Amino acid sequence: MSVRCKIRLSAAGVHLFDRVSGMNVLLDEVPVPAEQFSRAPRYLSVALTNACELHCAYCYAPKHAATLGRERVLAWAVELDAAGCLGVGFGGGEPTAYRRFAQLCSNIAQSTSMAVTFTTHGHRLTPELVESLRGAVHFVRLSVDGIGATYERLRGRPFAAVVQAAGLLGSLAPFGINAVINADTVGELDDLAEFADKVGASELLLLPEQPTAATPGISDAEAQRLVEWAATARTGVRLAISRTGLEAALPTAEAVPGEHPLDAHMHVDATGVLRPHAYAPTGVSVEGSIMEAVQALREAR
Repeated sequence: MSVRCKIRLSAAGVHLFDRVSGMNVLLDEVPVPAEQFSRAPRYLSVALTNACELHCAYCYAPKHAATLGRERVLAWAVELDAAGCLGVGFGGGEPTAYRRFAQLCSNIAQSTSMAVTFTTHGHRLTPELVESLRGAVHFVRLSVDGIGATYERLRGRPFAAVVQAAGLLGSLAPFGINAVINADTVGELDDLAEFADKVGASELLLLPEQPTAATPGISDAEAQRLVEWAATARTGVRLAISRTGLEAALPTAEAVPGEHPLDAHMHVDATGVLRPHAYAPTGVSVEGSIMEAVQALREAR
């Protein structure tokens, strides 16, 4: 079977990517002239909506109502694809609460060569929605903060429902588990890793809790517990950690050696502001061309 790869050019070399298999190959021995570097970030995350029926106290997503227009997002995707972006990931809020979400994913999968991914709490997933997403989504992340009673106390939903959601996602595409790590969940890291392995997840992404108006974020003591666990854990699932500073204390690997953070990833919030990442307090409003906003954000760094 032939594999059709997308090509991204950078100072690191020639990057080949296949969205179906998830295969990445970096030909770092191939020099690339600066004028040929791909202009788009390697990955863009997009908060389609701020809407979410859960009320997690530690959620950093904005609570004011905001939603991006579907045609606007599709136009951005086409523009980013042409400029060398490899993938777009939808979040929020809860992306499955976005009107005609499956159609948007399908439109982007058909109109571009980028991978389409999304992060979900899983409680809106149904067999019908999963079927409508089949072939249009290449990776999914399921948010699971704690196990059993801890999950139910933090998220206000039955843990059995998230187990069912994992089963549905397993029939759709490769998926990973996200876990916010704080005082409530840091003691359940072994259980979270065991759960991720049991349900067939390919990755457990650790998200140290960020400060919000309601919570102070992960404490130094909890962060140290997380670092010590991750440094010595022996799990059946791949571990990853968000870029929040703690990765410097862990044996992490660079996806692309020497890559600047703004070349790796950018984020668009539900009001249409392009930011360096989802936690960044400021950014650049996308008025028309998203690549113009990308350039403006780089010039402002």
